[in-house]
Amino acid sequence: MSQSCDHNCASCQQDCENRKFNREDFFEKPHESSHIKKVIGVVSGKGGVGKSFVTSALAVMSARKGYKTAVLDSDITGPSIPKAFGIHKRAMGNDKGILPVVTENGIKVMSLNLLLEDETAPVVWRGPIIAGTVKQFWTDVLWEDVDYMFVDMPPGTGDVAITVFQSLPLDGLIIVTTPQELVSMIVEKAVKMAGLMNIPVIALVENMSYAVCPDCGRKFEVFGKSHVEENARQMGIGTVARLPINPEYAALCDRGRAESIECRELEGVLSAIENL
Repeated sequence: MSQSCDHNCASCQQDCENRKFNREDFFEKPHESSHIKKVIGVVSGKGGVGKSFVTSALAVMSARKGYKTAVLDSDITGPSIPKAFGIHKRAMGNDKGILPVVTENGIKVMSLNLLLEDETAPVVWRGPIIAGTVKQFWTDVLWEDVDYMFVDMPPGTGDVAITVFQSLPLDGLIIVTTPQELVSMIVEKAVKMAGLMNIPVIALVENMSYAVCPDCGRKFEVFGKSHVEENARQMGIGTVARLPINPEYAALCDRGRAESIECRELEGVLSAIENL
């Protein structure tokens, strides 16, 4: 600190200890019964790129390897995790808090859709209320023992994303994108936001990267040539995955059978998570 410091950081250009951002100062404490080892955020710069699919697939793969796995669906206005896992019953609670719903294979899930009487009812809430709900999913839910929690985040860098980045002790981020140049530009915004929050980016996942001809096996880059490896190098991201356009993936999620997904293209991403 300078001897002439007036304690007004807004007008100061010095890089002193007093102005360094400490994420832990903003963390919310989980429920006292919760013991969560690693928290992984799955984000995207825009909607419709398959973020919820990647979240579901990684959670399924984690559970298959014997890890105690959970999914916190923070996409309050567009929750799709319950449908992907075929969950239609409501979450219950007791005098200690809210109980997550558990899938057939033991994945714990909490989503706003599990609290609504009508799962098709729109959520017409202001940003602060939505952000507060996400905090409650962390603080009021009895998650108990969890090895890996995957947080399915809404697209963009708005209120909810900021709340999750600041309130939850994220150990890393998975960024989901598609091959279009416009999406690549938006991804860079998400990477820079992660940098501002001091959260490492674990992997860059390009969904709908190509289609495979069922007859000859040739790959067609339907949405244009992929630049994901080049983009990852420029952004300093070490792990990359390219997912094909696979109608079977969509069909399984539509039927609530996400736990039947076999997505080997994400094995490297899960390994990177395990190596944190």
